[in-house]
Amino acid sequence: MTKGLCVMAVSSLLAAACSSSTQPRTPTRLAFTVQPSTTTAATTISPGVQVSAEDPQGNLATSFTGNVTIGIGTNPGSGTLAGTATAVAVGGVATFGTLRIDKSAAGYTLAASATGLTGATSTAFNVTLAPCASTGPGQVSQVLASFSAIDPTQTLGCAVFQANATGGAISYLVVPQATNGVPDDSSAFLLGGAALAAPPVMAALGGGAAPLHAQQQFDLTLRRMERDLALAGPPRRPRAAPPAAPPVPGTSRTFKVCGDLDCSYHATVTATAKRVGLHIAVYVDDAATAAGDTLNTGTFDTLAAVFDTLLYPADTAAFGRESDVDANGVVIVLMTGKVNSLVTSAQCTSFGVVGGYSSSRDLIVGSAGGNSGEIFYSLVPDPSGTLSCAHSASEVNHLVPRIFIHEFQHMISFNQHFLLHGTAPEDLWLNEGMSHYAEELGGRRFLPDTAQYCFLLFGDLYDAAQYFSAPQSVFMVDTAGIGLANRGAYWLFVRFVVDQFAADTSTASANVLTRSLENTSLTGAANIAAATGTAFGAVVEHWALANYVSDLPGFTAPPTLQYVKWHFRADYPTLHAACMAKAAISNVPSSFTLVPLLSVDASTWNLTGTMRGGSGSYYVAQHASGAPSVSLLFSTTSKTPLPTSLAPRLNVIRIQ
Repeated sequence: MTKGLCVMAVSSLLAAACSSSTQPRTPTRLAFTVQPSTTTAATTISPGVQVSAEDPQGNLATSFTGNVTIGIGTNPGSGTLAGTATAVAVGGVATFGTLRIDKSAAGYTLAASATGLTGATSTAFNVTLAPCASTGPGQVSQVLASFSAIDPTQTLGCAVFQANATGGAISYLVVPQATNGVPDDSSAFLLGGAALAAPPVMAALGGGAAPLHAQQQFDLTLRRMERDLALAGPPRRPRAAPPAAPPVPGTSRTFKVCGDLDCSYHATVTATAKRVGLHIAVYVDDAATAAGDTLNTGTFDTLAAVFDTLLYPADTAAFGRESDVDANGVVIVLMTGKVNSLVTSAQCTSFGVVGGYSSSRDLIVGSAGGNSGEIFYSLVPDPSGTLSCAHSASEVNHLVPRIFIHEFQHMISFNQHFLLHGTAPEDLWLNEGMSHYAEELGGRRFLPDTAQYCFLLFGDLYDAAQYFSAPQSVFMVDTAGIGLANRGAYWLFVRFVVDQFAADTSTASANVLTRSLENTSLTGAANIAAATGTAFGAVVEHWALANYVSDLPGFTAPPTLQYVKWHFRADYPTLHAACMAKAAISNVPSSFTLVPLLSVDASTWNLTGTMRGGSGSYYVAQHASGAPSVSLLFSTTSKTPLPTSLAPRLNVIRIQ
């Protein structure tokens, strides 16, 4: 309504409306009309923040001329606000042109207040890390083979490489890594070179994890079942009873056997004791015997002797004793076609086979589906393929020992951690790492028989090569899945721990260390720290560097960054040729597969990737002769600090 119309108004209603439109608006609340934007730590927020006074309808109250004060609302970085934080409103608007926050973090907010008015909170904004300084924290040593684990939460995200005045080119191995030891923890990261203005972002290579094979999928199911059983309550031990005699050869009994890969139901089989040794009793399913799916006498005797005199002693010396819940003094090996049938003939070509397993249900008295005894379940020969994929007697003879020594470690571990100490079973990653280390121990027991050595070791070597091919895509510390690359990481880590922390290189000293990892109530990262006397973060940092530098040609790695029993660059081609010649095994890769994702001038880096628990990404930073100092900003992809809870580290070692 125009002023002229108001003068002429004669209606009382019209007059009231005219009066309302011309009177000053009454301020009742504040609102941010220019929100704070992302800025660098200790740098003025630009454009300047503005706060307006409003009436109840959200209109600007131009009559307000009071003081407005700004403070930090949400303070994720424990920052301090500097600059002029109180301003006088002009025409209802207060402007703050000098505000800055000294500490970087994601998710800050500002809060505005004024006497008599309802306050306001800004939208969230980030304060990013400041550019690194050549004299700032995170200095990298130029001494050849000198290494450090830079904690970006203590160096403002910086790693600083001083000017290269050495007269020659320098190379550094750089490995970003999460070291907190928490399973399945991860975070995206950015490695930004200071000299690069606006480069394209290079994502770390590697896709998702490869699908699990049948044996690994079934193993994962059983290990998760194991933890679920432990969470259900304390162990139920059998009542004390006089020791029972070992089974008598020729006698029969029934067993419950997993009927599918989820072990959701159990089939009942009748089996007869064929061989009873000092530590092992071997039963064969009567149905397999009737079908002729069994080993000949000589092969059977050899396999039983391998269980009893090589594999059982190797595992118990390294890990401790199994339980004896049935008080019969032996571990039962049940050979049954029900194991073959866990995978159909249509599945086995793409999904693989299950060669054998053990179940913790058998070790908990009264557990549904359990047999109340120490039992390893094995497939049987099936040369005609009537049960699933065809398996010759020779295949079974070579396959089953590796799976037995692996599964027997799980059995011992469950006894030591849960039945004896009454605590949770070992974390999946370390439990599997110990079982794969057991496979290596079994293989070494056969030397100088290279063929049998290859049959037990090729799995570890193949899995390790899968890990080396793309470590940035794989968790080492996890519970989410156990693909082949994960298993390779588990084995490599346990092997490195034994090499570094056993008293000497003897098997006896190695066994002392591995038994200490079993005979404890601790699990996972805490278990490693206690057994080694070293913080888990330091152990896993050294392991990550050792994977690349341990036997790097032309370079002498520090002793703390070396494998002792393995020289992978030389061992892969040697064992590939030997295993092909002696055992016709082609699964051992012919070369070492860990290749850095990038090897260029660090000042050009603008790399993104993901740190996955315990594992790392591998890069080489080149620093040309005479080049000026270079810095790397190690941060989130938003250039804010990485989470302290992740224990992020940027491991750096000069290798040239």
